[in-house]
Amino acid sequence: MILRPKPSLRHNAHPAGIELVTTVAPVPSWLRRAVDGPQSLDEAAVVAGATIGALDAVVRRQGRWAGAWRQRLALTAAAVTAKQAGRVEDEAALRDAVLLTRPGDNVGPAGLLLLAWRRVAARPAEELLGEKSLVAVLAEFGYARDDEAVRDLTDDLRQLAARDGTVGMTTGAIAIAERHGFARALGVWLADALLAQRLGWAHAVPLLGADAALGTSARPRRSAAGSVATSIETDPEHAKGLLAAQARAALRAIDLHAELGRRADRLLADAPKLRAKAADIVVEKLLSDDAIVASANIAGMSDRGLRRLFDRLVELGAVRELSGRPTFRIYGL
Repeated sequence: MILRPKPSLRHNAHPAGIELVTTVAPVPSWLRRAVDGPQSLDEAAVVAGATIGALDAVVRRQGRWAGAWRQRLALTAAAVTAKQAGRVEDEAALRDAVLLTRPGDNVGPAGLLLLAWRRVAARPAEELLGEKSLVAVLAEFGYARDDEAVRDLTDDLRQLAARDGTVGMTTGAIAIAERHGFARALGVWLADALLAQRLGWAHAVPLLGADAALGTSARPRRSAAGSVATSIETDPEHAKGLLAAQARAALRAIDLHAELGRRADRLLADAPKLRAKAADIVVEKLLSDDAIVASANIAGMSDRGLRRLFDRLVELGAVRELSGRPTFRIYGL
């Protein structure tokens, strides 16, 4: 059911000034109905496999807006994670926490959650589960540094990754996190990273973190007892819930990819009309990230020049102003 890696497709070049048309194979209507309908465990496995297969095809298209797509998904996952942790910051507040601070400044606990999800979306998938990456992401999730715990976690994940079965891998990632005393939010972060590695994606796609239905879990005491993974046979209801969540998340990601693709096509079609210095660099940044603050330092452009460029892009309908403020404005697809 899960598609294996295929040769990557390059984004085709288009003549300047010609409107682009994003071609996306639609998700079959039966699959959309099945995602929301009642399911047995076997049906949930089929539906999850079909949606992940459809998502795999989308990822391998390597759209030029893939960076913005993954980071927009990361923002949603961070907002859900923050809410589960009892915080009040929504997507807009999380954007502000990261974009309106200087590099190296304290972005606060909520901002760190966004950085954790931005990490899974931006770093090469093959690096995400290394010890250095795990040390950083545990700090972003608010845990004190514990090198022994990181080594144990890395070893367990390595064993899990060697096992066959995407279902067991996804369930097992959450089980491992909880067994080591970490909240479920870290487990779904690990599951997204493992899925990307299993399918051979260059970058992970934040999926499970955005599913509020997964809820939160208590932080059990660490124990060496128990198997490396919770299997589909020993906890079928748990596995079914995860499969259903993964299917919903994959479908949302596919729909967002299509939506952002239409906006990216509009931006690329209007790009030749721009005469500002470094406009091409600004366009690429808009395609590669969730949003850009109007005061960003881009290729030596002045604040005034960058604001005028963004005003022109908004006038053309190529980008949106996302903050709703008259000052400290933020722009994105």
